[in-house]
Amino acid sequence: MRVGNTEIAAQLLRELTGADLFKIEPVQPYSKDYNECIAQAQEDQRRDARPELKSCPNSLDGYGTVYLGYPNYWGTMPMAVFTFLERFDWNGKTIRPFCTHEGSGLGRSESDIRRLCPGAKVETGLEIYGSTSAKAGPAMKKWLARE
Repeated sequence: MRVGNTEIAAQLLRELTGADLFKIEPVQPYSKDYNECIAQAQEDQRRDARPELKSCPNSLDGYGTVYLGYPNYWGTMPMAVFTFLERFDWNGKTIRPFCTHEGSGLGRSESDIRRLCPGAKVETGLEIYGSTSAKAGPAMKKWLARE
């Protein structure tokens, strides 16, 4: 099974921090075909969809900081990430977003996270070119040092 760029970056983050990993997966997965995938993602945004997730933690109470990784789909996070964020109380938590992309950076994802997670401290995110995610260690270390 192919591991995606965001998952590669998340595994690297885990190696650097010891953080727990949770994969946000919609029940209805996006196509493996790139063009079909981005068309599905765009349609989800157009409908402001909240896709059902395969699973979700019961609580984030044991976590003060959450590293939130996602690919950039049409200028922000996939709508499944919106579903995930809206499930929890983010008061007093810190969210450190990181995003894989192929040229569009974080887009408006940081402002979307702030809107979806009132009460959270949303720190400056890390942009990772997806095709180089396996080599993101130095940039990730520098980003982590800003804690």
